[in-house]
Amino acid sequence: MASSSGNKTPDLGKGFKQNPSLPQLAGKSRLGHSGGVDHEDFSRDALVVLGHGTALNENSAAPVRQHAAELRRRNIFGAVQEAFWKQEPQIKRVLAEISAPRIFIAPLFISEGYFAGQVIPRELGFAGQTRLKTNHSEIYYCSPVGTHDSMTTVILSRAEAVMKAFPFPRAPKPSETTLFIAGHGTEKNENSRKPIERQVDLIRARGIYADVHAIFMEEAPRIPDCYALARTKNLVVVPFFISDGLHAQEDIPVLLGETKKNVDQRLASGQPIWRNPTERNGKLVWYSPAVGTEPGMADVILERVREAAKGH
Repeated sequence: MASSSGNKTPDLGKGFKQNPSLPQLAGKSRLGHSGGVDHEDFSRDALVVLGHGTALNENSAAPVRQHAAELRRRNIFGAVQEAFWKQEPQIKRVLAEISAPRIFIAPLFISEGYFAGQVIPRELGFAGQTRLKTNHSEIYYCSPVGTHDSMTTVILSRAEAVMKAFPFPRAPKPSETTLFIAGHGTEKNENSRKPIERQVDLIRARGIYADVHAIFMEEAPRIPDCYALARTKNLVVVPFFISDGLHAQEDIPVLLGETKKNVDQRLASGQPIWRNPTERNGKLVWYSPAVGTEPGMADVILERVREAAKGH
């Protein structure tokens, strides 16, 4: 049962509604080390924020549009465009229409998996390189945002925000809480789980939470195992996905113990798909929006651009 069902729903729940509005869930703070980007002149260059895209879920494209809009607002680049692999505007067409001395492609992907690490760079002609010269431009293919160490700040911001927004009866201390980073996982590509395990190590080393674990949809330890893994009463689960799409909004809540009927009804009515906190198996579970919709992701994109420009 949902232990906070009588609480007034704060704005945080908007991040889970089936609409394209941009989530504003974790404040406006930016990563402390992102300022280095502004010391290099990108005013004549173009940035392309690249997403996977799909016609199956309208929320899939929202993070790409969100962060591209934010980076346009900052006026760092001569142009900022969004592009996708599986929907319009497609990356090849966007690149053909851009004229700039340097073009930076920033993949808004979680890992260097099949698409971000193999298919897309191959199809764009990078042939194992990260820099491609054409007649008019030099094109840089940045590393995926999800593998950057500063994703630690994004994950911690997500976890802190959801627990503060839904105190029951008070927001528990991190030292009383186990943090779970939930990913997809797949035995087809070993790189899929590496960024999550890296973040688990980084956050665990900080000693903020009672413990930190990775859990997966398709690999062990699996998402339902969180209840047995947690030694604390309080759990906070942060989905390590770019968008609040099918996996984050439907699959993981069901794997955590919510009924599919309830999830479907809440999606249909525009309600949050998880009531924070929900009591399950003697634990109180907070569930945050996906990391990819966190406002601080714009700074991670900038870090990747800076690294590509310096040849890192």
